[in-house]
Amino acid sequence: MEKQISYDEDRIKEIIDKINKVENEIGKAIIGQKDVIRQVIIAILQGGNVLLEGSPGLGKTQLVKTLSNVMDLPFSRIQFTPDLMPADVVGTNIIVKDKDGNSDFSFQEGPIFSSLVLADEINRATPKTQSALLEAMQEHTVTVGKKTYKLKEPFMVLATQNPIEMEGTYPLPEAQLDRFLFKLIVPFPTLEELKEIMNVTVKNKAIDLNNVITGEEILEIREILREVPMSEAVEEYALRIVLATHPEYEKAPEITKKYIRFGASPRAAQALITASKIRAIMEGRFNVAFEDIEYIAYPALRHRFFLNFDAIADDVSSEDVLKEILKIQLNNLR
Repeated sequence: MEKQISYDEDRIKEIIDKINKVENEIGKAIIGQKDVIRQVIIAILQGGNVLLEGSPGLGKTQLVKTLSNVMDLPFSRIQFTPDLMPADVVGTNIIVKDKDGNSDFSFQEGPIFSSLVLADEINRATPKTQSALLEAMQEHTVTVGKKTYKLKEPFMVLATQNPIEMEGTYPLPEAQLDRFLFKLIVPFPTLEELKEIMNVTVKNKAIDLNNVITGEEILEIREILREVPMSEAVEEYALRIVLATHPEYEKAPEITKKYIRFGASPRAAQALITASKIRAIMEGRFNVAFEDIEYIAYPALRHRFFLNFDAIADDVSSEDVLKEILKIQLNNLR
């Protein structure tokens, strides 16, 4: 019998309290980066994958390890290198002998069989190996030979890439970028944050992390938060933002027609709507507001539309274009 999920405000208040505890516990080990922490939590509760972009040493790997401890989820790390093969990611069939000496094939699981999978420096692997993640990221299954294996839920990929050193890297194709719910830019710490990081690392200050939430609770919360109400006006606002990234759209703003080559896919609209519900709850509200859509728009869209040569020549970034699109769409509401 299918489990019935009801939208209960008392239960929502309990969820808000639980999420706040998760956020505070992660903050013990990760100094600063409050937006990054919040957006990763949103991605986990929504069931999406995250691409973390930032310079080396900013704590991207530490963030994933901390999530594993606080959420009591199995964690695995894959260091992507040019010689990494697809079988090193998903696993392979090996020949084993039973007690009678008979040979048979047995599937040896790869590191993808975990709840939190850190794909470190994902753009260093060849496209063939990168593509080994596609099925797992989208379908949460792995196919080896003629057999398909289902991954245990919750499951998500957190991939990192270094934006500075591009030599010897293989940029992620559009199809794979689109499978990331969010692309997060990990900022460099401020002076005060840097001092605190030194206190923790150089002085070997011990940090005890508590398990706050389990995988089963995450799955239950995920189902409940899908029922968070969204007005038709807010939903239409989200959809208009996505349409505004398409230069062929008749109502597309001039900046889109001038600088965007390809617009965002329908997955962008799904990301905006589902993730904004979780953000509303984290802000202590029981319905989605326009500001939730605006907050989610940057991590959900910055990697889903592609700029043309004019944008590169004029030094216009995806953030610049997105900021103008949001401004125009918000003005249209008034």
